[in-house]
Amino acid sequence: MTTLRQQFIAFSVTAGVLRFGDFVTKAGRNSPYFFNAGLFNDGARLGKLAEFYAQTMLDAGVEFDMLFGPAYKGITLASATAVALAAKGKNVPFAYNRKEAKDHGEGGTIVGAKLAGRVVIIDDVISAGTSVRESVHMIRDQGAQPCAVLIALDRMEKSGAEGALSALSAVQEVEQSFGIPVIAIANLNDLFSYLSEPGAQTELAQYKDAVAAYRQRYGVA
Repeated sequence: MTTLRQQFIAFSVTAGVLRFGDFVTKAGRNSPYFFNAGLFNDGARLGKLAEFYAQTMLDAGVEFDMLFGPAYKGITLASATAVALAAKGKNVPFAYNRKEAKDHGEGGTIVGAKLAGRVVIIDDVISAGTSVRESVHMIRDQGAQPCAVLIALDRMEKSGAEGALSALSAVQEVEQSFGIPVIAIANLNDLFSYLSEPGAQTELAQYKDAVAAYRQRYGVA
């Protein structure tokens, strides 16, 4: 793992955002870990999270002109990341959408800067890819170009229901469908490496085998 990835996994564990145990995912799978970005819920945690997003985007080397945050989690993530990018010397505008169009005032569904140029979509994770698909269509409808998706954690697991699993993950499906990269601060392999480190906390190291079995069953190449 890179230092940034190591730091992000450790930060997520300390913040209680990345937890280990027995959880049921949105797809109905029993998972030994759970990542809930909604728990980055105070100023210090959100600020630190935004720094990880910003640095990951800069390190990726993808040229971009602005950020877009799909409602609802993406709203906070895009605005906070814009602040973090400005602090790192790259000041870019950002926008987000409303779930329902506003029929008074400025109207419409897009709030913030006008969608233009190369746009990065920011979200926490990609589960079914629905949010990204909607965002891509909104951006293109405004004449702008989605150039990347930036997420916190790539679970790297096959999409679809039990018994009808796809060979691809939701992230890979997005990349293939829209021809844009999905950039993650960290992924399942990084999480497993964290648990496998010699200095891993005893209470966390006990979940290594469960995570390995989950990756073996649902993981993608």
